[in-house]
Amino acid sequence: MMLNVCTTCAPTSHTLAAHLRDALPEVEVRGVDCMSGCARAQTVAFRAPGKVAYLFGEITEDDVPDLRRFIESYVASSDGTFADARILGGLRHKALARIPA
Repeated sequence: MMLNVCTTCAPTSHTLAAHLRDALPEVEVRGVDCMSGCARAQTVAFRAPGKVAYLFGEITEDDVPDLRRFIESYVASSDGTFADARILGGLRHKALARIPA
């Protein structure tokens, strides 16, 4: 699974990417140029082969517990979808897009 972290808009984006690498060692965290989520910067995207991709905005270090729960559910899901959005916790209010596999 890949977690892409936009490193363009937010002045702390490189720091967040480094923090997420340390906090989420089970995920490959990669800094990427603009993901066009500028209106809700700091943007991150989860992708895995054959699964729905998710784009979240306004992510901070405080979101790490929700990100960890999301990762656990995402990995357990066969296609990356969830019957109930509440599984996303606070991330459901930060979701920008769900992109089909």
